[in-house]
Amino acid sequence: MVQKVVIHTDGGAKGNPGLAAIGVVIDISGDIKEYHQAIGRTTNNVAEYRAVLFALQKLKQLLGKDDARKAHVELKTDSELVTKQINGKYKVKNEQLKVLFVDLWNLLQDFDNITISSIPREQNHAADKLVNKVLF
Repeated sequence: MVQKVVIHTDGGAKGNPGLAAIGVVIDISGDIKEYHQAIGRTTNNVAEYRAVLFALQKLKQLLGKDDARKAHVELKTDSELVTKQINGKYKVKNEQLKVLFVDLWNLLQDFDNITISSIPREQNHAADKLVNKVLF
């Protein structure tokens, strides 16, 4: 059976750069898992990338590599930058983001049916709340 998965990710830094955190909500056919953690001192953009990477790595752990490959995954983030870079609309110029982009690009090859889209911050409340648990 193909799993339907909806993931919301957020990353943020208190100051830019500053103390940073990620928040991830993974909904696997109605079974909701939430994760949040501090990731040290970095920028908002790095935190956004790290949130997406964490989410997809965690999904592979939860489902197993074979079921993750087959799952129908919708990843939603309020980071227009990450979304447009992954979808080829923006070039990746920042050296630190280039490394994360390559890691994410390679990880995406483990998923046959995945979409990454940018949503308004208001629609990403659950993931944002998890980031704020760590930062504030």
